[in-house]
Amino acid sequence: MNNPDKLLLLGDQAIALGAIHAGISGVYAYPGTPSTEITEYIQDSPLAQERKLHSTWCTNEKTAMEAALGVSYVGGRALVCMKHVGMNVCADAFVNSAITGVNGGIVVLAADDPSMHSSQNEQDSRFYGKFAMIPMLEPSSQQEAYDMMEGAFRLSEEKKLPVLMRITTRMAHSRAAVTVKQNFLEVTRTGRPSVPADWVLLPGNARRRYLEVIEVQPQLMALSESSPYNLYIQGKEKMAEKGIIACGIGYNYVMENFPEGCPYPLLKISQYPLPVEKIAALAASCREILVVEDGQPFVEEQLKGILPSAYQVKGRLSGDLPRTGELNPDNVRLALGMSVTQVYAPAKQVVSRPPALCNGCGHRDVYDALNKVVAEYPDAKIFGDIGCYTLGALPPFRSLASCVDMGASITMAKGAADAGLFPAIAVIGDSTFTHSGMTGLLDAVNDRANITVVISDNLTTAMTGGQDSAGTNKFEAICLGLGVEPEHVRVVVPLPKNMDEITRIIREEIEYNGVSVIIPRRECMQTLNRKLKQKRAEKK
Repeated sequence: MNNPDKLLLLGDQAIALGAIHAGISGVYAYPGTPSTEITEYIQDSPLAQERKLHSTWCTNEKTAMEAALGVSYVGGRALVCMKHVGMNVCADAFVNSAITGVNGGIVVLAADDPSMHSSQNEQDSRFYGKFAMIPMLEPSSQQEAYDMMEGAFRLSEEKKLPVLMRITTRMAHSRAAVTVKQNFLEVTRTGRPSVPADWVLLPGNARRRYLEVIEVQPQLMALSESSPYNLYIQGKEKMAEKGIIACGIGYNYVMENFPEGCPYPLLKISQYPLPVEKIAALAASCREILVVEDGQPFVEEQLKGILPSAYQVKGRLSGDLPRTGELNPDNVRLALGMSVTQVYAPAKQVVSRPPALCNGCGHRDVYDALNKVVAEYPDAKIFGDIGCYTLGALPPFRSLASCVDMGASITMAKGAADAGLFPAIAVIGDSTFTHSGMTGLLDAVNDRANITVVISDNLTTAMTGGQDSAGTNKFEAICLGLGVEPEHVRVVVPLPKNMDEITRIIREEIEYNGVSVIIPRRECMQTLNRKLKQKRAEKK
């Protein structure tokens, strides 16, 4: 673009740049779509490198949240990033961070995934913010996402609470022109000491802090009422048939259908808790309210407690908008009572193409070997985990019996073995093992569970783009440290030429009555190709 102050940015990139310009000391994250590009942008940013901002991937979201609390304790600003299911992992530290409060500002970025493009569920992170009783922000555009960051850190420090910023996949992965500041903050510290008693959550301290959090709630409500991000637009009529509440990116979907301006009274919400006075003003100017929110019916449900029971509230619960999946301009248009014209018919020659493991992927050879051996055991079950190897549940392998959450393969296999299943096999990836699998393996060792654990090690966090894996070159030592017998920690190279050796080892470890670990190790084809390409470029 000609204007040097304007950049074409993904929503994730706008958030990352806004955080750098807000003076953060570092970003703490575990890779997960659709949040990954935030940390990657900071890692690649020349300004972040010049400032020596911390940007190393954490082992999981809980360790990321806790490290950010450490930054906050000494007065620095920290950004914490994760996808929505990562909020479940960091929930202990996240919820308690409202009770400890913060010194330096903390912004927790949760990227939700309506339609489950790469996720197990459609949970809405706004419920976590309400549960923790902290302020929340939900940008409606990339520009707003950038602009909000400095204010979010300032709000965090003024109210001594973490701030949750919630986005969805479309906001994270769509691009728009963003006007950026030329005069931005240096790495910022509060300069004030933390109060140690606030951070020691013994009951006496926690009760006092909990009362303080309760007492600040009216202030948070007042800030939402006056927030520039919560905009009330009066409709053309004094009493309209319909009013609209549009949250975050839902505001864009509404306005795309009204390029000349919305004819209905409209309340845009991008800061929480809900601005009750603005909602009351909207309700007084219309006979019914349509709630446009991407995710679960978070606002729609609360309106039923705010407005009189006879007042009509429409949205996802009423069926006017789809109950599941992403919103888009078309289904919002239908909810507004407008017709939708199909511009192009779907191409008939395009065949559905489900995801598949890459050609040459080591996971393929792992599943070929497992399927060959498991066919000899009528009752065998293979419990899977989260990663690109989850595709082993699909044709042509159809190997996996389960995939629930990070680390569940090992503990589910243990539970099944406890209940008498033989053989019980767990397949888990390298980064998933260090994320959430190690504690399950320790349980299995302590209980001498009769399970076989396969840690399929491709030397990277492959599913989210090839980030560093926390346990690379450490897995044998970790397993031995957790108590697995040395003779039952086996390493193989998953290649077709090694199939006889791999199947023999799998049989031997299945027949061992105890915990055994097999580590098939071969580098991900994608990261290997990138490295080779980079080497060729360096030689030129």
